[in-house]
Amino acid sequence: MENKEMEDLKEKVIEAIKRVYDPEIPVDVYELGLIYDIKIFPVNNVYVLMTLTSPSCPSAESIPVDMETEIRTIEGVNDVSIELTFDPPYSTEMMSEVAKLELGFM
Repeated sequence: MENKEMEDLKEKVIEAIKRVYDPEIPVDVYELGLIYDIKIFPVNNVYVLMTLTSPSCPSAESIPVDMETEIRTIEGVNDVSIELTFDPPYSTEMMSEVAKLELGFM
């Protein structure tokens, strides 16, 4: 797979992730800064390293499942692996400016 194809797929993965929201916050998980890493491996296997706003987040079960479901809708994706980590711990500093504006942090 060429770099261009991998970059295109990564963009589609980001678009899919942006369709997933923390139910308690009106901002998508990408803009919230919950995504630490996205890797595309040969044969279109997608790996996402993410965190949650807190380890006791009520949506801890649903957000990764929703993300995986959205990513799997992308044509050509072979497999999806979502890994949760709490290192480094989440902080509001990780939010994009869009999210900070939306939530009144700016």
